Amino acid sequence: MLEGLIGKKIGMTQGFDKEGNAVPLTVIKAGPCTVIQKKSKDKDGYAALQIGFVEDKGVKRMKKAALGHFKKSGAPPTKLLREFGYEGPDEIKEGDQFFVDIFKEGEKVHITGTSKGKGFAGVVKRHHFRGGAESHGSMFHRAPGSIGASSYPSRVVRGLRMGGRMGSDRVTVRNLVVFRADKDQNLLVVVGAVPGPRGSYVLIHRA
Repeated sequence: MLEGLIGKKIGMTQGFDKEGNAVPLTVIKAGPCTVIQKKSKDKDGYAALQIGFVEDKGVKRMKKAALGHFKKSGAPPTKLLREFGYEGPDEIKEGDQFFVDIFKEGEKVHITGTSKGKGFAGVVKRHHFRGGAESHGSMFHRAPGSIGASSYPSRVVRGLRMGGRMGSDRVTVRNLVVFRADKDQNLLVVVGAVPGPRGSYVLIHRA
């Protein structure tokens, strides 16, 4: 059984659960994913499948080494390759495809993506500092305050929360419930939010 798939975030919508409550949903185009390379415990030390995410538009430019890797598997080139653990029959071979129906309705999944980049942000937005008083004459509205002692250690300690680049981080949201898995359209609908903007790639793992 393959532990996960590669997907692309389509966007968000809403639906209704069995009790009639409105729930937020994220729609992901999950698969089809083609097996590019099969790894075994005897040869590689672990069992896994390297899969590629098949998209409507093919890859135009690719280096010769990568082209040879795809040619060896007999599969068309893909833009994104990832490895997922695999336990199951040995009949699986390069060129086989996995679809979104490996996930079932009600199953829990972990989804990993890259969060939206916010650029440079101050401590109030980046670290949720409360800030100072907003009254007239305060002169301390959104400043970070003291960043260390002057006499000892006479330096700014590593890891201090300060302003800086915010976002564009690898984020994993755990235990999202599968609302629907549509194999005909290769769509996976999960309850809740998924990191990243529309059109970004995500990795879907079994919980």
